[in-house]
Amino acid sequence: MAKKLDKFYGTGRRKSSVARVFIKAGKGDITVNGLPVDKYFPFQTLVLDLKQPLTMLGAAEKYDIIATVKGGGFEGQSGAVRLGIARALLEAGEDRKTLKVNGMLTRNSRSKERKKYGLKKARRASQFSKR
Repeated sequence: MAKKLDKFYGTGRRKSSVARVFIKAGKGDITVNGLPVDKYFPFQTLVLDLKQPLTMLGAAEKYDIIATVKGGGFEGQSGAVRLGIARALLEAGEDRKTLKVNGMLTRNSRSKERKKYGLKKARRASQFSKR
């Protein structure tokens, strides 16, 4: 059921990060913003998190991945790339049920709450003084 294309695209978002992910048949190279994934992300846990959709489907050595990600920090960026990879894999004709059951296709909508006037942070008020 896969389409006859050589490249597949997926967009991922997390917090304030946006990732554009392209996958194509290859040997498992992952490039993020022109750098190898191990060089771009400073922690191995982020790399493992990013590769989850591939390992779940057993497609880690099947595709080459090129991702461009902007905004946010490392945690948000790796989450955005992960969602982008999952969406691109769907376009490539991989098993939707496996990805859906394991929560790879759901966008994590948690983001920073805005600061309110009269408060120090979003919810933190100044200390109450009785006198």
